[in-house]
Amino acid sequence: MDWQTNYNELVDTINRALPGYLGDGEPALIYEAMGYSLLGGGKRLRPAILLACAAMHGGEPTRAMPFACALEMIHCYSLIHDDLPAMDDDDMRRGQPANHIKFGEGLAILAGDGLLNRAYEVMAAACLSDNNPENLEAMAIISKCAGAEGMIGGQVLDIFSNEPNEAALLEIHTKKTAKLFIAAFVAGAHIGGADIDTIKRFEKIGEKFGILFQIQDDLQDMTGYANIFGEKKTRATLKALNIEVLALLEQEKNSQFFTDLVNYLTSERS
Repeated sequence: MDWQTNYNELVDTINRALPGYLGDGEPALIYEAMGYSLLGGGKRLRPAILLACAAMHGGEPTRAMPFACALEMIHCYSLIHDDLPAMDDDDMRRGQPANHIKFGEGLAILAGDGLLNRAYEVMAAACLSDNNPENLEAMAIISKCAGAEGMIGGQVLDIFSNEPNEAALLEIHTKKTAKLFIAAFVAGAHIGGADIDTIKRFEKIGEKFGILFQIQDDLQDMTGYANIFGEKKTRATLKALNIEVLALLEQEKNSQFFTDLVNYLTSERS
């Protein structure tokens, strides 16, 4: 099976699973607002990576799915909050009105909060139903990467940055974007029962992949890194990151899916 077919199948599986993990209840309006952002499309890249990484190390998809869906909930909550007027002030998301445009700022904030809390409910339930240390490790890394030392910390740095230098901008990208990719790679590796040395390598793979992903986005829109440092330096940075990620992947067995994914993202979006 080629990587694109594999990826599409992972995305289809995630899309079928997400409504069940979101659930429903009262008040119905909060579930509507949560579902609007969670179920309204998206590449599902982070949960797909988690599932693929778990499978790569022999993990069962049914064990990995709750954590994959929880990670997507965390990502979607962050997008809802990012779009708010107090943050990036964006009116559109994934080709449709942003959550706060559709439902108002107050409910959008609560929808983001709801998705974040639901993510932890889903992971906790998975840990309780399958009392396996690897599940707890997966929940722990996702929680840490999403928190103040991870994505939220990166958002703080982004809000208060003032003409950052290269090191400062890379720190923002590492925390705000790369941390959730670290969570995807490392949580998947834990669920698959990978050893400690492999876990450490996948932490580095996730970091480099995440920075690469974000700088490619910057280059595509000529924002962020590309806007500050120019196209030539940005392309040189991307090339160096690409080499680093592929070199790390070469140390792993059955890593062709990720190698193909990195090469596709580089060629498609740069």
